[in-house]
Amino acid sequence: MTTAEKSKNTEDSNPILMNGDVNMLLGETTQPPDQVREERKRKLTAAFRLFGKFGFDEGVAGHITVRDPEHEDHFWVNPMGVSFKLLKLSDLLLVNHKGEVVEGDGYLNGAAFTIHSHIHKMRPDVVAAAHAHSLCGKAWSTLGRLLDPITQDACAFFGDHGLLDTFSGVVLEMGEGEALAKALGNRKALILQNHGLLTVGKSVDEAAWWYITMERSCQAQLLAEAAGTPKLIDPEVAIRTRAVVGTELAGLFSFQPLYNVICDEQPEMFE
Repeated sequence: MTTAEKSKNTEDSNPILMNGDVNMLLGETTQPPDQVREERKRKLTAAFRLFGKFGFDEGVAGHITVRDPEHEDHFWVNPMGVSFKLLKLSDLLLVNHKGEVVEGDGYLNGAAFTIHSHIHKMRPDVVAAAHAHSLCGKAWSTLGRLLDPITQDACAFFGDHGLLDTFSGVVLEMGEGEALAKALGNRKALILQNHGLLTVGKSVDEAAWWYITMERSCQAQLLAEAAGTPKLIDPEVAIRTRAVVGTELAGLFSFQPLYNVICDEQPEMFE
C-alpha cells in the first residue's frame, strides 16, 4: 500500500469534516424525498449551465447525473441534443438502470446510460457523476498519465484519481461501462485515456466542482510542462493538502460561489 493510499484512512479526522454537517449544507437532513429531489434537480441544472459557461460542451457529448433520492436505481440526466447553455430543469430525464426513460421527454444518450448506470450500481455512495469533453481534459488524457501534485488544487486528486488506460471507442457496450467503473474504483475521479475526465461525489455540488477544478488542473500542468519541468510537491505535503482541499465538504463549499452566481445570472433555467 502506498503512502497516499494509507493516508486516506486518516481523513475522517479532518477538522473541517468534523466541524461541519454535510447534510445540513445539502439541505437534506429532514426534508421529504420530493423536496430533496427538487433541490438535486436544481443543482444538476445549474451544473449544466456552469459547464456551458466554461465551454465544457461539445456537440451532444457530455452528461451529468444525480441519483433519485426515493428510487435509488433511477437517476436524472440531461437529454441528448440539448445545449448545456440552454438546458432547463424541466428538460431533465429520469432514467432507470434498464435504460428506460421513466419521466421526461427527449432522447437518452447511450453513452450516458452505459457509463452512469454502472457507476451508480457499483458505487452506492455516489450520488452524482460528471463527464464531458472539455478541451484540457481531452488533451491531458492523450498522455495516458495521472496528474502530478504540482499545485495546491491538483493535490485534491493526489492518490484519489485513476486512469482507464485503453480506448475502445464510444462507451456503448455494457462491458466497457463495467471496465470504466472498475477503473474508477473508490476514487473521486478518473482519466479516460484519449477521451476525457470523469468525476463523482456525494452531491451534484461535489461532482461538478471536482470536474471543474480537475479540468483546470489539467490546463495548469499542460501549461507548466510546455514552459519547463514542474517542481513536484512532496508526497507528505500533498497528502496534508488533500486533507484540506480534497474532502467532501471542501468540494461542497467550493461549488457554492459558482452556484450562487449562475442562479443570479440565469434564473430562467429553473423553469
